[in-house]
Amino acid sequence: MTAKRTPREVLAESRRRDSREKRSKVLAVVDEMAARGDTVSFAAVAKAAGVSNWLVYAEGVREHIEAARKKQAGQPRREAQAGRSSSAASLATDLELSKQQITALRTERDQLKTALQRQLGQQLDQVGAAGLVARVDELTRQHAALTAERDALRQEKAELEGRLVEAEEDLAAARSSLRRMIRAENAGPAAAT
Repeated sequence: MTAKRTPREVLAESRRRDSREKRSKVLAVVDEMAARGDTVSFAAVAKAAGVSNWLVYAEGVREHIEAARKKQAGQPRREAQAGRSSSAASLATDLELSKQQITALRTERDQLKTALQRQLGQQLDQVGAAGLVARVDELTRQHAALTAERDALRQEKAELEGRLVEAEEDLAAARSSLRRMIRAENAGPAAAT
């Protein structure tokens, strides 16, 4: 007869079983990756096994992954990988093509930059020209108003000068008349005595 287990014991056993299954799965994934010639890394193993990163660094698992990595580092590349790798000539060709592409992209960038500068300059000219046209129109209106005011003032001045001449003539005539009256006044009493 077995003793009845408590819920705590059942849960602990379940967790241990789950942990063993996950560790077995990680170890199997490491072996599969090494057999296929895939690069074994902690992140790649965690992703392929569908487990968290902390598990691949756990004791017992970490050592297995490190052993697979050391074994891979000491082995020459397999034929499947060698077929995927590039030869020195292929790499040189790729490098030259990349340089040509970079040169073409730089040229295109410079052309686009120049075109953009030209377009922005034209926009600034248009904005400046529109502002200048408005300013010239305003100054033209002000000039016309000032010219009309000047002409009106000239006409008023001419009228005032004419009135001044008349007033001076009237004043001169009044002085002359006053002198005659004073002479007549002065001559009258002397003649009476």
